[in-house]
Amino acid sequence: MFNQFPVTINLLIFTVLASLIWLAGTRLSYLIDSIAEKTQLARALLGLILLATATELPEFVTTLTASSSGNGTLALNNMFGGMLLQLAVLTVADVWVKKGTLCSRPHDPTVAVAGILCIISLSTVLVAKSLGDIQLGFQLGLGSLSIALLYVLSMFVLKIMQNKDTWSPVDLPDDDQTDPVRDNKFDQKSLKYLICFSILCAAVILACGVSLVDLAETLSKQTGLGSSFIGASLLALTTSLPELSTSIAAVKVKAYTMAISNVFGSNLIMTFLLFPNDFAFTKGPIINEIDTAATFALCAGIFMTAIYCLGLLVRSKRKILGMGIESGILGLCYIASLAVLFSLR
Repeated sequence: MFNQFPVTINLLIFTVLASLIWLAGTRLSYLIDSIAEKTQLARALLGLILLATATELPEFVTTLTASSSGNGTLALNNMFGGMLLQLAVLTVADVWVKKGTLCSRPHDPTVAVAGILCIISLSTVLVAKSLGDIQLGFQLGLGSLSIALLYVLSMFVLKIMQNKDTWSPVDLPDDDQTDPVRDNKFDQKSLKYLICFSILCAAVILACGVSLVDLAETLSKQTGLGSSFIGASLLALTTSLPELSTSIAAVKVKAYTMAISNVFGSNLIMTFLLFPNDFAFTKGPIINEIDTAATFALCAGIFMTAIYCLGLLVRSKRKILGMGIESGILGLCYIASLAVLFSLR
């Protein structure tokens, strides 16, 4: 429906939708942090499951819409381009950390394990692409089925890790104890209020995400940039705004573990989305539609995730230009990746 509008109007619509997603994502992070405070559920687990699932709603809608319309290239580049951008979110969030670096704050090993599981999942996608996915039936490929099962196994492993204390830090207390003064105005609200408004915010994110695929396809034609680059940049930027807003909001309320686990949890869900997209895509296993740009994005995602996991293990407090060294590397990698993706358009 956006074909009838000029590119300037479509860019204005993009800005409005992006603003709504940003506001809803920010509010959602505050609400879920208060839910964690009231229910005493671990923030790492909430970030990996509840917050990550809610902020992935735009990707779920946009990729399924693109796949069902036969545009597997747009769906896959949005998916894997979004992974890169969500990792770059950690660079921005690190700037908001006042003491030390974001990597040095949590001592829960769950976040590092989640990052390693992301690397395993992305590597599995690369293997399936390299060997060629095999169609099993019902438009489902063996690769996407394996990745879906790997996601279920990952959630099981993370649930077990949540109840273990395999690290024994002596100089860094838990981030909840490091900054005992909370600054979340929603702590005074009832649990029913928090849950209802969390659902409302998720609905706003979902509703805005529905229009983004059609808008992105229109802009790819109007600008001549192509669906690969638009999917990996413009559409990925828009659908990743919830992760950016929620991670910054989480840092502001000192929920550092939730900020990191939100990003890793989102990327784990992103790979899982290959499973439902395989059903929606009618031209064979969707993994076989991964082009050069998406393959590069996968490799860059593995590299960037490994860098940040290393930062979580080293736990350096040194800051350069207001952020940790690993966050700076992530930012530079993302900028370089965009340049490569633009050359591959």
